[in-house]
Amino acid sequence: MYERSEHSISRTQISDNALKVLYRLKKEGFDAYLVGGCVRDLLLGREPKDFDVVTNADPEQIKKIFRNCRLIGRRFRLAHVHFGREVIEVATFRGKGDEQDEKQQLNKEGRLLRDNVYGTIEEDVWRRDFTVNALYYNIKDYSVVDYVGGMEDHKASTLKLIGDPETRFREDPVRMLRAVRFAVKLGFNLDPDCQKAIHTTSTLLESIPSARLYDEVLKLFLSGYAVQTFEMLRHYGLFQVLFPATEKSLAVEQDGFPKLFLIRALQNSDNRTAEGKTVTAYFLLAAFLWEPVQTIAREMIKKGVPEYMAYQDAANEAVSRQVKLTAMPKYITTAMREVWGLQPKFNARVGSKPSRLLTHPRFRAGYDFLLLRAETDGVDSELAEWWTRYQSANENEQRKMTQPGRNNQKKSGLKRNFRRASQNKPKATET
Repeated sequence: MYERSEHSISRTQISDNALKVLYRLKKEGFDAYLVGGCVRDLLLGREPKDFDVVTNADPEQIKKIFRNCRLIGRRFRLAHVHFGREVIEVATFRGKGDEQDEKQQLNKEGRLLRDNVYGTIEEDVWRRDFTVNALYYNIKDYSVVDYVGGMEDHKASTLKLIGDPETRFREDPVRMLRAVRFAVKLGFNLDPDCQKAIHTTSTLLESIPSARLYDEVLKLFLSGYAVQTFEMLRHYGLFQVLFPATEKSLAVEQDGFPKLFLIRALQNSDNRTAEGKTVTAYFLLAAFLWEPVQTIAREMIKKGVPEYMAYQDAANEAVSRQVKLTAMPKYITTAMREVWGLQPKFNARVGSKPSRLLTHPRFRAGYDFLLLRAETDGVDSELAEWWTRYQSANENEQRKMTQPGRNNQKKSGLKRNFRRASQNKPKATET
């Protein structure tokens, strides 16, 4: 146990509503602790996203204490105490149960199927995943309780699993994704035993329901650390379980283009997050599957399918494969298809088609996608520049820009100027 003078957590850093819950439980005669990520983040000097409370009161007792409480969950009952938009999650200490019960809770791969056994704080700590997530802030004396060496790992910036890593990953394979997410977010190193276990158990993720994996994908890539997360997932063989078609396309690089495009999209997402701007899931997921869509479309075009139809059918095929792994909602996949479907339409710059395209509800997303392609040599940069000028031009200028033959002449002129510049460029002197 670390006394108040031995740690940096102050009650001024804790949500007023979380303090209300802690003090109310204490007043009613129950133990009450902050636990998990909020304690970890407070020790790092960061502002926690939410505050989780753990207690020896069972869910029904918690509900009697707080009128603004709702009980949720089937695998493990939790209490959500509502204060307007803020929700304080309150859990009862989890227990181990007897040996027979424990065997019945695991499937043949060792995955934990249910976890609705209550216990003590000493038992609860062993049901948590990482040592730095198993620190308890006691409202009774403001101490930090540590049973598993979490404070030392916190100081050493090491992410370590509680117990045998392979066993813990078999209990819940999603812990592998959590390990990557926390390591990147916190700037911690993964414990060597944890790294080894991920390499040997990564395929267990295939047994996780696709809806749950979709939720994890959003947490992984929409938190402002997408590039680092992507690289670490690939390093441990986890990305290929989540996006096998994309991983396959990255293995066949053409001047580095497929990987460069995706990296640029991930960087763009991280930059927007850092600037406080919103990041749309469909745009990033469209980038993940863009290369597989192109691969399928090119094969269809070779067989004589018109370009527009080829991209439409390729999008349907790519999405139908991916939703079996990560169950993307229909509104997400619809938006992805629209972004992809706009890409060949940007080639039409004559007559009324450009003006009609400007009114498309996904035009901005499609245009941003086009810019990413232009930045990574996926499309002629002149095309992206033309659309940039067209948007800001007045009606008369737009009419001139879309006259038949004008774009071809301008493109030819650009090519002639490029050739002349290349011919006039001084030759390098050998030394």
